[in-house]
Amino acid sequence: MKGKKIIGRIEVIDLPELGLYNIEAKIDTGAETSVLHCEQMEVVKRKGHLYIIGHIRPNLDNEKTIKLTFPIHRERTVKSSFGQSEIRYIFLTKIRMFNELYDIKLSFRDRSAMSYPMLLGRNFITGKFLVDVSKKNLASNLI
Repeated sequence: MKGKKIIGRIEVIDLPELGLYNIEAKIDTGAETSVLHCEQMEVVKRKGHLYIIGHIRPNLDNEKTIKLTFPIHRERTVKSSFGQSEIRYIFLTKIRMFNELYDIKLSFRDRSAMSYPMLLGRNFITGKFLVDVSKKNLASNLI
C-alpha cells in the first residue's frame, strides 16, 4: 500500500496531449485496458506505420468534433462483458491525475451508450492506485 494513491470509483481527469480536460472517468478493475469515447475512428497506414484517427467531441453539449491521430502502439483482441471479441488499437499518451502526469495506454471506442466517456482499466491502475469504491473525485486536478 505504501506509495499508492487512493482513487474513487469515478474520477475527473485530463488528457493534455489530446486537448481534453475535466473528463469523467469510471474506474473499472474488471477491465484490462483503458478506453476513451470516440464518435468515429479509422486505422490508416502511412509510410509503413499504422495510425489511429479518432473524431472526438470534447464537449458533449456541442456538436464540434476534433480529429486526433496517434501511432498505434499495439493491437489487442478484447472480449467485452457481453462475450464479444473485437480488435482494439492501443496508443500511448499522458493522463493528469493529482496534478501529476502518468503514461497511459488508451484505445478509442464508441461509448455513447455508456454513462461515462472514459474507463480506466487495471493496466493503468495497477501499481499506482488503490480504489475506494465508496468515494469519488479524489484525484481532482482543480487544486
